[in-house]
Amino acid sequence: MEKKVVLITGGSSGIGKSIGLYLKEEGFKIYGTTRSLLKNSEFEGFELLELDVTHPDSIAFAVKSLLDREGRIDVLVNNAGVGITGPIEETPHEEILKVFDTNVHGPIHMAKAVLPQMRRQNFGHIINITSIAGYMGLPYRGVYSATKAALATLTEALRMEVKNFGVEITTLAPGDFATNIAAGRYHVPIYEDSPYKEPYGNTLKMINEDVDGGDDPILVAKEVLKVINTKSPKVHYKVGAPMQKFSTRLKKILPDKVFEKLLLNHYKL
Repeated sequence: MEKKVVLITGGSSGIGKSIGLYLKEEGFKIYGTTRSLLKNSEFEGFELLELDVTHPDSIAFAVKSLLDREGRIDVLVNNAGVGITGPIEETPHEEILKVFDTNVHGPIHMAKAVLPQMRRQNFGHIINITSIAGYMGLPYRGVYSATKAALATLTEALRMEVKNFGVEITTLAPGDFATNIAAGRYHVPIYEDSPYKEPYGNTLKMINEDVDGGDDPILVAKEVLKVINTKSPKVHYKVGAPMQKFSTRLKKILPDKVFEKLLLNHYKL
């Protein structure tokens, strides 16, 4: 059987790289993307294409190059994303716009680029990597939570719009996994004169510890394979520690103030 062609944005490291390596072992033809091939000249495992999800021209060129070579795109994993932390009041607005540009506009640009081919094939699957953080407004991660929530809602709408074309669209929301996301994340400095100095500093330390102690991202890769192989996939999937996944259920069933109090206690605010 002909190998399915999978395109993974942000494929040079972290969760994206784990997904690519695992799916390649499972017999898929993998292409990952990176903003700079030069910086990843020693990358091994699968082929990388240079692509910046914030630049539609870059996307169009990379997708055309891939189609010229393979003639099809069966699965798009919208994995490229950036983190951001800080008090909303003190977060520079240009940084907020940058994160929305990557985490929300980027997946939209990518979907627009691959959907014409998927329609022609009458087959395709787009998996948008969101986050368990997108199910709730987390203190000092509000902007990041908002981008992932927006992507999840957009997925719900787009899924219905393309249903008659044989294209499936789903989200996969990871919890905390051991990746290098903190290295590329924008975080507001802890200002000495800030009224948020102590609570933000403590929360930032907790966030970093959660990532450092997170599970192996191979678990996300295995979940991606399950989603791809599911004949009639659900809208939303989650992967992560049991308590992290359970928190999304609590958000649905508890009164708002009760759930808010749980978060305040968790972050010691």
